[in-house]
Amino acid sequence: MPRGPRLGCGLAAPGPLGARSYASPAGLRKGRVRHGCGRGGAGEPLEGRSRRAAGGGAAGCSRAPPRFRTPSRGPGVPVQPGPPMGEVEPGPAGPLEPPEPPEAPASRRPGGIRVLKRNMKRNGSRNCLNRRSRFGSRERDWLREDVKRGCVYLYGADSTTATTTTTTSSSSSSSSSSSDLHLVLCTVETPASEICAGEGRESLYLQLHGDLVRRLEPTERPLQIVYDYLSRLGFDDLVRIQEEATNPDLGCMIRFYGEKPCHMDHLDRILLSGIYNVRKGKTQLHKWAERLVVLCGTCLIVSSVKDCQTGKMHILPLVGGKIEEVKRRQYSLAFSSAGAQAQTYHVSFETLAEYQRWQRQASKVVSQRISTVDLSCYSLEEVPEHLFYSQDITYLNLRHNFMQLERPGGLDTLYKFSQLKGLNLSHNKLGLFPILLCDISTLTELNLSCNGFRDLPSQIGNLLNLQTLCLDGNFLTTLPEELGNLQQLSSLGISFNNFSQIPEVYEKLTMLDKVVMAGNCLEVLNLGVLNRMNHIKHVDLRMNHLKTMVIENLEGNKHITHVDLRDNRLTDLDLSSLCSLEQLHCERNQLRELTLSGFSLRTLYASSNRLTAVNVYPVPSLLTSLDLSRNLLECVPDWACEAKKIEVLDVSYNLLTEVPIRILSSLSLRKLMLGHNHVQNLPTLVEHIPLEVLDLQHNALTRLPDTLFSKALNLRYLNASANSLESLPSACTGEESLSMLQLLYLTNNLLTDQCIPVLVGHAHLRILHLANNQLQTFPASHITTLKIDQKPLPTTDSTVTSTFWSHGLAEMAGQRNKLCVSALAMDNFAEGVGAVYGMFDGDRNEELPRLLQCTMADVLLEEVQQSTNDTVFMANTFLVSHRKLGMAGQKLGSSALLCYIRPDTADPASSFSLTVANVGTCRAVLCRGGKPVPLSKVFSLEQDPEEAQRVKDQKAIITEDNKVNGVTCCTRMLGCTYLYPWILPKPHISSTPLTIQDELLILGNKALWEHLSYTEAVNAVRHVQDPLAAAKKLCTLAQSYGCQDNVGAMVVYLNIGEEGCTCEMNGLTLPGPVGFASTTTIKDAPKPATPSSSSGIASEFSSEMSTSEVSSEVGSTASDEHNAGGLDTALLPRPERRCSLHPTPTSGLFQRQPSCATFSSNQSDNGLDSDDDQPVEGVITNGSKVEVEVDIHCCRGRDLENSPPLRESSPTPCSEEHARGSCFGIRRQNSVNSGIVLPMSKDRMELQKSPSTSCLYGKKLSNGSIVPLEDSLNLIEVATEVPKRKTGYFAAPTQMEPEDQFVVPRDLEEEVKEQMKQHQDSRLEPEPHEEDRTEPPEEFDTAL
Repeated sequence: MPRGPRLGCGLAAPGPLGARSYASPAGLRKGRVRHGCGRGGAGEPLEGRSRRAAGGGAAGCSRAPPRFRTPSRGPGVPVQPGPPMGEVEPGPAGPLEPPEPPEAPASRRPGGIRVLKRNMKRNGSRNCLNRRSRFGSRERDWLREDVKRGCVYLYGADSTTATTTTTTSSSSSSSSSSSDLHLVLCTVETPASEICAGEGRESLYLQLHGDLVRRLEPTERPLQIVYDYLSRLGFDDLVRIQEEATNPDLGCMIRFYGEKPCHMDHLDRILLSGIYNVRKGKTQLHKWAERLVVLCGTCLIVSSVKDCQTGKMHILPLVGGKIEEVKRRQYSLAFSSAGAQAQTYHVSFETLAEYQRWQRQASKVVSQRISTVDLSCYSLEEVPEHLFYSQDITYLNLRHNFMQLERPGGLDTLYKFSQLKGLNLSHNKLGLFPILLCDISTLTELNLSCNGFRDLPSQIGNLLNLQTLCLDGNFLTTLPEELGNLQQLSSLGISFNNFSQIPEVYEKLTMLDKVVMAGNCLEVLNLGVLNRMNHIKHVDLRMNHLKTMVIENLEGNKHITHVDLRDNRLTDLDLSSLCSLEQLHCERNQLRELTLSGFSLRTLYASSNRLTAVNVYPVPSLLTSLDLSRNLLECVPDWACEAKKIEVLDVSYNLLTEVPIRILSSLSLRKLMLGHNHVQNLPTLVEHIPLEVLDLQHNALTRLPDTLFSKALNLRYLNASANSLESLPSACTGEESLSMLQLLYLTNNLLTDQCIPVLVGHAHLRILHLANNQLQTFPASHITTLKIDQKPLPTTDSTVTSTFWSHGLAEMAGQRNKLCVSALAMDNFAEGVGAVYGMFDGDRNEELPRLLQCTMADVLLEEVQQSTNDTVFMANTFLVSHRKLGMAGQKLGSSALLCYIRPDTADPASSFSLTVANVGTCRAVLCRGGKPVPLSKVFSLEQDPEEAQRVKDQKAIITEDNKVNGVTCCTRMLGCTYLYPWILPKPHISSTPLTIQDELLILGNKALWEHLSYTEAVNAVRHVQDPLAAAKKLCTLAQSYGCQDNVGAMVVYLNIGEEGCTCEMNGLTLPGPVGFASTTTIKDAPKPATPSSSSGIASEFSSEMSTSEVSSEVGSTASDEHNAGGLDTALLPRPERRCSLHPTPTSGLFQRQPSCATFSSNQSDNGLDSDDDQPVEGVITNGSKVEVEVDIHCCRGRDLENSPPLRESSPTPCSEEHARGSCFGIRRQNSVNSGIVLPMSKDRMELQKSPSTSCLYGKKLSNGSIVPLEDSLNLIEVATEVPKRKTGYFAAPTQMEPEDQFVVPRDLEEEVKEQMKQHQDSRLEPEPHEEDRTEPPEEFDTAL
């Protein structure tokens, strides 16, 4: 009978992951509970306070009583009153912690360590520390005595191996091993060996960010490792570091194990073994017999006898072979090798699970064409023993492990692979070069990146067959001369080392054609050295410290074709001696003048410099692409006008005043970027041109060439936003238009209705932006390809401002179906004495912005109570939020921006102060006296040289697209813990007192500020009265200027000053309840928020809602702690209302008010996800393009500001008989607990019921789908005692009880109806006069 796998026979060497769980019976674990990161449920802090878990925490965890075991003392061990470093005074247990009898001998657990054993229980899908598993009072007192004391959480092996049954008696007993959590009290001086002795362990293992697991050396100190980790994250205070180290949530970032954790899927990829029934050959001549079968590397290994310790092993190479199912026998596989002399072994498995595991792994091996074994990222310390049976291995990948030198399967034994050609040992932290690798003469490819090498041995010259050698990310300063013996070496990578000059050995390596030395320390570019290397064609010296250039002689270089000098410090560059130069990258330097040879020049990229002159001689006849953007050029170079093959020209962000006719009429130019210059007019086109893309935004153009559309028939994209255009050229020269224009951006011009007939000629137009012009109407019938929808004008929620700040938020997904931007807004934070606003951008993930949105305000509230220093509590807020991301933050990251407004206690002259903290690319700008004041710092490799140098010093690999390890361009962000220490969560913090000159605050993500300058953003919204319309306008402008990514903007209007106080104690009272005339007056009540007729901007109140827009139409939100007032509550007492400057006296404790929060994300206040299955109208299913996008804002209705004020009188009931009567709706208030009667035309109410216009009164998802608005969000339900919703922020309306209903008998129904009709007719007022009627403003806007 076949048996399960016998886990013995010396299949694994001690120590490494290899096959530990297969080799030793102690490695089997049945029913092992897998521990997670301990998210949520934090232990009690050192001060004795219980932290409240926010977001991803386990609020409902059941917590078992804790147990701790007091170490027994041997004879003669005195009890000291104050235990020294590394010792813990054994004290009595707490009330819930009964002491256990001393079972362990004194030699097993030294007196210097106290071990608390805590059980971990699963709570749903989250792993958390039980709530009652806390320190006792004696432990807390002991920790407080010295900041160098702390605790280490010691986890059991997190094994996920499947439970299998064996015949050995020892396996069943070992499978029930406990996986309890051990809490070890120790000091920063306690070594790992002492903890191992106390725990009876051989070694301790360290895991960072849920990734690789490393064995600790006996002399390493676990607690010091934790403290150093927290310090590098950004914690400065030693007491706070000690407190954070005791938090079990830290296990998601750094964790210690008592034995090495192993995962079943990892072990299967390394080695499969067991005793099964085996039959050799395809015929029935051989019998089934029990044999040990091992699948490791590229071979199937079958023992010749039952006992694997004796006899020889049969090796069956599987690469290129096949694996088949044996139909005549259940759970059987036939393994066959390749070639004419193929052999076959039949293996019968006992269970379906084993059968599938072997089939899955063997299928990967037989599908290979080259004998490759990938053992990367398995935390290996040595190569599995059975891998050496696979002598056909040619490529071995051991990247991201912890390979050792002197071990049975260590690096010193790799010479046994006789056919090995490729070896990858990158990211193993070797420290010293393994000299025995130089004995593997068959190697042709060797990767030793990121191992901390400081020098190379001379024996490396023995690898005569080596063709590729990668040494990136080390600390090398020189290369040995023996390296010149490798005459076959064709690729040598030494980027991100410490070289100060180009090594001379390059002159001997004649097969090399590239010098790849990015990220080194070169300060001088010596062209003479390159001239001596006739075989070098490509030179990559980006991200060095180049300042000057040296030319030894005038001899030309005819060999170098590509040069990359990006991100250096060059001021002048003369490469005219490189007569064969084809491509040059010199972006982000400090160049003032550039001189090149044009004989072979094909592409030139010189953006982000200070160029005033670019000299190229002779004229580059082969030039196809030229990028001179973001410089100080006043004219286009003459040689660029004469280039006959130029296809792409980018001279945006310069000082150009005119465009040469030779450029515009070029017969090869297809893309021309002229944005952000001072161009006043364009020359007239005479001949047809092949131009396809033309960007003219942000210039001073008053007209476009009359023949633009008739001569540029291939023009598909035209952006002329932010100019002074008054008209458009005609697209029709005859009876029929040949225009191919598809995208047209004309925002922020002076266009009138006369341009509408011109647009009819563009039959293929699908995206149109006409916002902020002087259009009065836009009939939809003129352009059949565009769908025009009407929308009501967005206005402020209230005519009374009750706080010193109000906000508006707009988010648009652009041409992506997923919105990865979330925002946080709390106008009444911490008992109404402050406000919090935040923005989070996850780039490509939406999970982290949501988590930060839900947790960061609670974290800030806790940190504010612990410290009054704004720098301290803001920094700790970011660092704690980084920890609370848990497992989600291990692989994902997000930019974060947080703004906190609070009363200023330090400066008596200022009433409030603003503290801003950020990581990543989200930024905040304060408008002070009409001028922008930046408050944030951009943490990116391109814009922060100090951060780029820090990342380089940490030996990160920065790819050519300026991303850390090819992942992100940010150097600081929340999450992405696996990129530690290159990516850190420590924020930039700035604090400023708010004054009466501070008008507004703008928060935006990366996409917003890439297309809008600070000055333009401030000028665009400072005269807009509604913050929501202002936020929408910023997003509209960003999209009008070419933004196609997620864009988010939040505008916070500030009204700082005593004269703006809204307290009733200062004379300002609330208006009367709805339906009754108010007996009080409002002092200096502001006018209703309407568009300003003087600003000339209509989009302030009519920004588009595109198919990719999510806009949270929010201001201040009423708290659910106060019932909304209405008709039935006119006589009810209400509490005195206070403003933020004069808050109501409290008991001194902060209270959370989640009802004051406005959460805006891709759920868009409707609870639906952006990844729903609803079709997106106008968007292709893959989200790559927008089929129809229109942005048209008309100016009719600007006289609304001059309309007569509303009368405070009883409303007229709305009846169906009055066809032109007025209806009144109750609008939702911000923080005023009463409604205001606003007119609403009946036509609009009927339009709202129409299915075709449902999108006008519906909330839109991030992908453009529309859901109807709930009535509860538009009306304030009135009730004396309303029940609270358990999951929402608003009070739910009370329901009428059946016994409270008015029941009319059948015989009295007619009489009652007649009386009610008479009573209603008697209350009807006369129809208003014609002059008193105000027609609703006619506006045409579109949903993009």
